[in-house]
Amino acid sequence: MTKEDIITLPNPSLRQKSSKIRIVETDTLRLIDSMVQAATDWEDSRPHEISAALAAVQIDTLSRVVIVRSDFDDKSVREFTALINPEIVKFEGEIIKDYEGCLSVSGVYGTVPRHSKIRVKALDTDGNEVRFKADGFLARVIQHEIDHTNGIVFIDHIRDNQDAFYTLDDKGELQPLDYDEHIKENKVLWS
Repeated sequence: MTKEDIITLPNPSLRQKSSKIRIVETDTLRLIDSMVQAATDWEDSRPHEISAALAAVQIDTLSRVVIVRSDFDDKSVREFTALINPEIVKFEGEIIKDYEGCLSVSGVYGTVPRHSKIRVKALDTDGNEVRFKADGFLARVIQHEIDHTNGIVFIDHIRDNQDAFYTLDDKGELQPLDYDEHIKENKVLWS
C-alpha cells in the first residue's frame, strides 16, 4: 500500500463505526502490514511530519485496528505497535489542549482537548488481551485513533472554535488558518 491508499474527508467511510475483529487471523496481520506501508509512504513524502499512527478505516477498511508508532521522535525508527479492538477503559488526568493533525484531513491542524492519561485494553497480534496506561502524547494519539474507529475525526472536537485551526507553512511551522476562508466555507470537512 501507498499514501494514495489513505482516504481523506469527505470520504463517507471516515464517518462510520468500524467492526470488531473476532479472531486475529492472517488477514488481520496482512491488514496491519498494509497500514504500516501506507503510513510510512505518507511520511516519506512529508519533510516536517511523522506518521504517528493510523486506523484501518483510513485505508478504507472498517475494522477496529490501529497502529501506533514506537518512537515519535526518530523518523528512522519505523516500528509500529498494532492494537486490535482498542478501547479506553478509563480517562484520567486533566484535559489538555494540544496540536493534532491527521493523514485523512489534508492540510488542517488543530488544538484539540484530550485527557492527559488513559487506561487502554486491546488485543495484540497474537490475539492476547493487553492492558496498559498511556499518558502525554501517546495518550493523545491513542484517543485520536480510537475516535477514528468510532467515525469521529479530530476536527469534530473543535469545529465551533475558530481560533483552533492551523496549517503548516513551508518551514514546518504551524500558522493560524483563516476560519471563514478555509474552514467555515469548506463544508467538505464537515461531511
